[in-house]
Amino acid sequence: MFQRILIANRGEIALRVIRACRDLGIEAVAVYSQADRDAPYVQLADRALCIGPASGLESYLNIPRIIAAAELADVQAIHPGYGFLSENPDFAEICRASNFEFIGPPHEAIRKMGLKTEAKAVAKAAKVDCVPGSDGPVDSDEEAVHLARQIRYPVLIKAAAGGGGKGMRVCQDESQLLANLKAARAEAEAAFKNPSVYLEKFIDRPRHVEVQILADNHGNCVHLFERECSVQRRHQKLIEEAPAASLPARARDRMCDAAVRLAKAAGYVNAGTIEFLVDQEFNTYFIEVNARIQVEHPVTELVTGIDLVKQQILVAAGQPLPFKQKDIAIRGHAFQCRINAEDSDHGFRPSPGRITHLRVPGGYGVRWDSQIVSGYVVPPHYDSLVAKLLVHGMDRDQAAAIMRRALDELEVEGIATTTPLHRRIFRNPDFLAGRVDTTWVERVLLASKGE
Repeated sequence: MFQRILIANRGEIALRVIRACRDLGIEAVAVYSQADRDAPYVQLADRALCIGPASGLESYLNIPRIIAAAELADVQAIHPGYGFLSENPDFAEICRASNFEFIGPPHEAIRKMGLKTEAKAVAKAAKVDCVPGSDGPVDSDEEAVHLARQIRYPVLIKAAAGGGGKGMRVCQDESQLLANLKAARAEAEAAFKNPSVYLEKFIDRPRHVEVQILADNHGNCVHLFERECSVQRRHQKLIEEAPAASLPARARDRMCDAAVRLAKAAGYVNAGTIEFLVDQEFNTYFIEVNARIQVEHPVTELVTGIDLVKQQILVAAGQPLPFKQKDIAIRGHAFQCRINAEDSDHGFRPSPGRITHLRVPGGYGVRWDSQIVSGYVVPPHYDSLVAKLLVHGMDRDQAAAIMRRALDELEVEGIATTTPLHRRIFRNPDFLAGRVDTTWVERVLLASKGE
């Protein structure tokens, strides 16, 4: 087992890994930028090292500085968290070449799964259904036009090297396709340093459902069932839940079995997520792999009782998974609300600043994953996520009731947060009935307020 681990991240996920290390009797070494010098996660680590100024490029994305910190702290492994370098295959390769175990998948698997076109090829070879579209990047406008005529409009342009909606365009006809290709390539180049795009058939009002997998170095691979992430705004998730609402058993089984096949075909090890779209007839289509722990992993922890971050560390240390597929079951229902430092009542504008008052909800079935405290200054330099509010109940209705109570208890003053939007959602009859899709927030909820 490792004696000491460096956490190459910040904020809530750094604190999450620190806690897992404490449970396993492992020393946790944090890194921080100058903007995070007084952050609570830094104070709770066994040791903390400054790696640069506030800019992510000069700190949390600076590979030489992180490797130098790992050498100085004499660690045996590096946990990348999510975001920043977590899905950078070069970082994973450099870690291992520098004799630090990378707590994540092999760099070859990250590289293979990081390009959606390559991931799609692996999926097809593993007999996993994909959204109809191009087998690889479309290199010319002529090729795009020809393919779009084959799969029929509407079609979706997507960046081959990334996600989060960057480089994504819906095209209803040929004129829109030609107009959008150049813009999508430019946006993909700016976001991912790779202008490649590919085409998919556009699925109207789909649900976004993902399957959590765990694989070890001994040939074992299991799924931990699914999470639903359909409540989104501009392709950014707002709420996650497990299990997915009103999903037929046949669709769940099909996705979960496909996720394990795909992971095995890719030579995947450690924790990861296989993402699918589900259409209105419950057909399921693979879309991408997230080769890391995800923001929403605690939802799965609540319904399975399995600590995913601990399992990441144990797998990286060479230990086999301590359970088989038959040992894993869903118990109850869980929700997660992402509490972001954004003003959801005024166009989701960023709201960094000092938290002057904080009241954290508690009670039966409530979990609060956050590093914020009263007096903490939310910096403007990073992602706006400040907390994850989770609940667990015997069923979906009970979990929703607990979440309403928890959201009403939550008080954050000094900055604006997305809490008011979450309160609206958990009182909305469509959401409570499970009648949502990836367009629902903007098409229905925000449209009703004229946003």
